[in-house]
Amino acid sequence: STPPKPPADHRELATAQGLFTTSTYSPGSPLLLPNGADMFIKLTSFLRSLYPQFGFREVITPTIYKQSLWERSGHWVNYAEDMFAVRGRGATGSTAGEAGEDEEFGLKPMNCPGHCLLFASEKRSYRDLPVRFADFSPLHRNEISGALSGLTRVRRFHQDDGHIFCRPAQIEAEIKRTMEFIQLVYSDVFDLGPYRLVLSTRPTDNFIGTIAEWDAAEAQLTRALDSTGREWTLNAGDGAFYGPKIDVILRDSDGKEHQTATIQLDFQLPQRFGLSYTAPAPELEAHGAVGPDTDPELLATSGSVTPVIIHRAVLGSLERFLALLIEHYNGRYPLWLSPRPMIFLTVGQSEAELAALQRVVEQVPGNAPFADVGRRGEALLHVETDTSARGLGKKVHEAKAAGYNIIGVVGPRDAVKGTVSLEVGG
Repeated sequence: STPPKPPADHRELATAQGLFTTSTYSPGSPLLLPNGADMFIKLTSFLRSLYPQFGFREVITPTIYKQSLWERSGHWVNYAEDMFAVRGRGATGSTAGEAGEDEEFGLKPMNCPGHCLLFASEKRSYRDLPVRFADFSPLHRNEISGALSGLTRVRRFHQDDGHIFCRPAQIEAEIKRTMEFIQLVYSDVFDLGPYRLVLSTRPTDNFIGTIAEWDAAEAQLTRALDSTGREWTLNAGDGAFYGPKIDVILRDSDGKEHQTATIQLDFQLPQRFGLSYTAPAPELEAHGAVGPDTDPELLATSGSVTPVIIHRAVLGSLERFLALLIEHYNGRYPLWLSPRPMIFLTVGQSEAELAALQRVVEQVPGNAPFADVGRRGEALLHVETDTSARGLGKKVHEAKAAGYNIIGVVGPRDAVKGTVSLEVGG
């Protein structure tokens, strides 16, 4: 009998398809080759196309910040072992922690402190909220070397990071909307099969804020999970140091589970960074209790209120999600995501065939000559060609083995008629 086919391994497929490589000079930091970079860019472009629908605006933030920022956020105390310290020019460490030049820096493991700085850069009214920032900046986390693996456990990675600064009364609606975003991506677009929802609660040690604040946040997330109608499980004590979270758990081809999407509720960082917005009846506003029946006299007085932050990532680590997609599709990707969507082959090498091939390629979106400025806005569909003198059968066989989605053939008759023969790759 035929032995069972082993499950797909993204590392083996990536080697065969030229997606990424690694180097001992930067352990845990994959180097994406052109095909891998192509898929990475398409994933980020896909998410960017959905951001207007879900109200996000993209921002760009620094990679390193002073130690004093990380102390303010709580990362230096609660997350220091997983951070990379960086010493700038002239820094001796003698006044580490002060907001001067003679201070250590840290490579950012997450974007939330930077987004707090952005929110604080302007005066905000309750009418401005929610404010939704999205960020694809690279992140660095000092994973132990024994845990590093392919694209799934790395030290340098990118996350489709997002932070929603909202009023307390907006929390549940924003979480529900984020759950809809996740459902759209995981089920409607990628058809990734069942995923688990997990509520992670307050850690026993290394957390900031009061237990009462944690209890209130956990109750909010519990209600949001219940409203989805999906089953969920509890992972007691595994929340982030600043707040509880909802995690989406996917299985890879080996059955190993990976956390991908996450939704985290945070009352702590806004307080630590002194974030505020102006609203009527501030005491009621802070508890989400302002409504149509609120006393007009109370509404006549405005004051400062601290917003709530919802941390959210839909794909999570893009590198990890890419690994799961590679295995999910077993190296045969949808046309829009494929790094090898199309190749055109010639039967011979006559001038007529080569000229006809060039005309065909220029008709593919994104492949028009640069002078054709009217078509510059088209989405790029990468096209490759094979005009070698080898037999057509061998070229077609190699194109199928390489995973091209569409294989086009231009022969002598096609050159005369202005046609091309198309075949869907295996």
